[in-house]
Amino acid sequence: MKKPTIQLPIRFPHDVKAWLEAQADKNGSSQNSEVIRAVRDRMARVDDQQPA
Repeated sequence: MKKPTIQLPIRFPHDVKAWLEAQADKNGSSQNSEVIRAVRDRMARVDDQQPA
């Protein structure tokens, strides 16, 4: 079963928005998916830096 999601209004600088559009086109995905991918990647890196 999927976890519930929420909508989060967010504003991006023009350069970030352009990068998201380009990545979505390149990967054949949505801009939302690219945001989620980037945030999850960052989450993993931060979690890896936490002491065990």
